[in-house]
Amino acid sequence: MMDIPDIFCVIIPTYNNAGSILGVIRDVEKYCRSIIVVCDGATDGTSDLLEGLGKEIMLISYPENRGKGHALALGFRKAAEEGFRYAVTMDSDGQHFPGDLPLFADAAAMHPDSIIVGSRSFNVSNMPSGNTFANKFSNFWFTVQTGLKIPDTQTGFRLYPLSRIAGMHLFTSRYETELEVLVRSAWKGTDIVSVPVRVYYPEKGKRVSFFRPGRDFIRISFLNTFFCFAAIFYGYPSKLFRMTNRNSAAR
Repeated sequence: MMDIPDIFCVIIPTYNNAGSILGVIRDVEKYCRSIIVVCDGATDGTSDLLEGLGKEIMLISYPENRGKGHALALGFRKAAEEGFRYAVTMDSDGQHFPGDLPLFADAAAMHPDSIIVGSRSFNVSNMPSGNTFANKFSNFWFTVQTGLKIPDTQTGFRLYPLSRIAGMHLFTSRYETELEVLVRSAWKGTDIVSVPVRVYYPEKGKRVSFFRPGRDFIRISFLNTFFCFAAIFYGYPSKLFRMTNRNSAAR
């Protein structure tokens, strides 16, 4: 197995994933020795399993569920404190393939300080019916808000250059946080690159998901509405300002 360089760490936020979290960690360890797991108020024994790993992982745990975005923010802070340059985020339900981690390291070497976003195939077995619509919906609004096109704005399998998101005070704390970071990073001029990744979905009824289609979709819709207005007054003016300065410097 090929290890990714020591400047990388993997952040795994988890809630009630006692049935899959240890397997995910074992598979990640084949490629990366630096793993930060954020246990977001689990109530199913996940916390006990993680504490049993001792110093094998860097564990952040707290009793009250605060949301995926909050867990990611704590993971980013820990990664920066430990001196890592890049953090790869993965879900803890087993849908991502740790074997794809070297793809992110290779992409980061070719595109330093860029956000690398995993791009899933939407023709895999057992893909939830709403995923394709949700992704197209998100992709459309991301393009409206940033002027950029990427094939998969919904995946949680990503690489973040920590220096580019340092000091970004997030105002969301749940699933919409990943969209917030992507849009605001684009506004700051951070390049966003996509790499194809594999994805696995268990049969219907066996998949563990804590995404709340009604409530979370409404939250994401409100965020998209806000970002559309913000793009007019901040996003696009910032982009124009950078382009003007770049052209002036080139003369």
